[in-house]
Amino acid sequence: MSSFKLLQTFTTSLVLVVIAAPLGCVVAQAQRHDHAAKMTAKMPWMNKSLSPDERADLVIGQMTLDEKIQMVHGQGWGVLKEGAPLPARSNFAAGFMSGIDRLGIPDINLADSAVGVRMAAYQGRYATLLPSTLGAASSWDPDSAFLYGAVIGRELRAHGTNMSIGGGVNITREPRNGRNFEYAGEDPVLAGTMTGYLEKGVLSEHVMNDIKHYAINDQETGRTVVNVLLDKKAMRESDLLAFEIAIAISDPSGVMCSYNLVEGDYACENDYLLNQLLKKDFKFKGFVLSDWGATHSTVKSALNGLDQEMPGDDNYFNEPLKKAVEDGQVSMTRLDDMVHRILRSMFAAGVIDHPPVRSVVDPFRGRDDAQHIAEESIVLLKNSGILPLKASPSASIAVIGSHADVGVLSGGGSAQVDAPGGNAANPQPGGSKWGDAIYFPSSPLKNIQAKSPQASIQYIDGTDTAAAAQLAKTSTTAIVFVNQPMREDVDAATLSLPNNQDALVEAVAAANPNTIVVLETGGPVSMPWIDHVKGVVEMWYPGIGGAQALANILFGEVNPSGKLPVTFAKNDAQLPHPIVPGLEGVTANAPNREHKVKPFDLKYTEGAKVGYKWFEATNKQPRFPFGFGLSYTTYAYSGLTVDDAKRTVHFTVRNTGKNEGTEIAQVYVALPSAANENYKRLSAWQRVKLAPGESKDVTLTLHPLSLTIFNTEQNSWKLLPGEYNVVAGPSSSDTPLKATLHVHP
Repeated sequence: MSSFKLLQTFTTSLVLVVIAAPLGCVVAQAQRHDHAAKMTAKMPWMNKSLSPDERADLVIGQMTLDEKIQMVHGQGWGVLKEGAPLPARSNFAAGFMSGIDRLGIPDINLADSAVGVRMAAYQGRYATLLPSTLGAASSWDPDSAFLYGAVIGRELRAHGTNMSIGGGVNITREPRNGRNFEYAGEDPVLAGTMTGYLEKGVLSEHVMNDIKHYAINDQETGRTVVNVLLDKKAMRESDLLAFEIAIAISDPSGVMCSYNLVEGDYACENDYLLNQLLKKDFKFKGFVLSDWGATHSTVKSALNGLDQEMPGDDNYFNEPLKKAVEDGQVSMTRLDDMVHRILRSMFAAGVIDHPPVRSVVDPFRGRDDAQHIAEESIVLLKNSGILPLKASPSASIAVIGSHADVGVLSGGGSAQVDAPGGNAANPQPGGSKWGDAIYFPSSPLKNIQAKSPQASIQYIDGTDTAAAAQLAKTSTTAIVFVNQPMREDVDAATLSLPNNQDALVEAVAAANPNTIVVLETGGPVSMPWIDHVKGVVEMWYPGIGGAQALANILFGEVNPSGKLPVTFAKNDAQLPHPIVPGLEGVTANAPNREHKVKPFDLKYTEGAKVGYKWFEATNKQPRFPFGFGLSYTTYAYSGLTVDDAKRTVHFTVRNTGKNEGTEIAQVYVALPSAANENYKRLSAWQRVKLAPGESKDVTLTLHPLSLTIFNTEQNSWKLLPGEYNVVAGPSSSDTPLKATLHVHP
């Protein structure tokens, strides 16, 4: 969401007010709902047998011009900006649109909820922290993604909120992007599918859902001033393909347009992105809302597809829009379309027929769901026979670094969920402070101790490298936790771990050959010490059940099944842009360096070759390839066949090891030579659960958009005749099965 910082501290009186407020609000809310129900029961648009579009049109027929204008903008920054007025019925969330009481149209309370409900502490309430969405994408499990969204939806309802503004699907074009942890990886088919099912889960709870940040908002550096240059073919086959797939799956209530410019026009007033592509080609029926402060005009924005200005005090869609309608610069037909899209989304989601009623969040159910998702998300990157660990009274384990004695790291910015009891690494009353690295009370140390209660397990914070190395030297095993705090409005300057943590790992590994590294990161990092350690586990930001999930995997109670949704480069030099665009000449550690960036054009020379496609096309060998992940068992693939008519593939996966496990079988396709591509594309995958020695046959349908190129002259997807090379295996770089799909003219 917005880069503006939420209020930095709570006063004692405010904390008391917001803790007490829900008690009175519940009664007032129930009375208001009862009164509204009696008032609106006979209104024709309350007939549930009518379609959402019919119901919206009936409402519009009764609305005044002022009421229509009221619905197309928010009511200000509220709690996001110190000193800003707070609308009377605001739910202390990120945004608020005032409803039309006389017509039975409720307010819209919009909440940041990328990885859980943000700012719950403003109401003295609890919210579940889920694993990062990048972590969840590592599960490659649409069912898990749906559960993720359902958790957010049900907790938003419990908070009395009726719209989520999560749903980030910007692909990992820039692996140092500060918000990659909010997104779903580098491949548009995987990212679009996982985000689509996540947002479908939100909608299942009668909460309006959202897809963002539309579009090509792939870095935070200069995000409000950068003009992205990318040809339409490359856009459609990369970033916009992820949006197209996610929107088709989730039927989102809203699409949030981004801060940046695209080919010379701001995204929130870009006719091609909003009118021609989103509303016409993608057949999007919902409304386009601006990111907070991303509106730059009245008439141009309205005519080019923006439907609602957020947060609404930027003075474009209130009185200026009313005047533009009265003067004929914006037609009443266009204003009605803006309002229609908002209303039909409210009816379609069920927020009018099934309004949220405040209740108490079940933290234990949330924790269990978060732990399940984390157990599918954690990726085992290296294992030289050291894992799984065995409980032993003779074992001594050194646990080092990253506040692993008290908690797990979370992502920051507008995705920051408030930690219960405050930051576990530095407990303070009130909500989270923007920019702080917030740790949640899920202690890896305690959960490791619980798995091997008779072992000698000691913790040291790692700030003294020599002391950490000494503890490691006297232990049978060393587990080093390293971290990469990431957040909105700042990118990492490099893939290297911050705060001299690479040196810490090197020192510990030199002292103890049995060293395991656990990564708590927002995205890919370089690992110069990789050859000196025996085990590497990518935990991402694992959520409130993260330590439990990690301990289960470290001790083999859960067999790791996660696989990378992003490529891990060896270093920055391997990337298409070795320096984050816009940071050239800017001191890496300069305060507020992103705000020192002047307007610039950013040409993505890699085009549609994002992530693993770039590495394959340039013959570079990354540290870890897209789709990679180890298990405590082994798998064998055999018998790939292709059905040309149905465009399906069939093969067998067998568990050749001694442990039950789940393999993520992946299928890639290389298009015919006429496509002029020197890389393959992810086309299908499936999680396959197998007992030791068990085999299962897998039949998958190739994703139709993975088989086509975008023809800009015809403005359509084109299936080329010819031979398509189909491969299958455990990762993008390991595809032992090969076959051919024939497409005839």
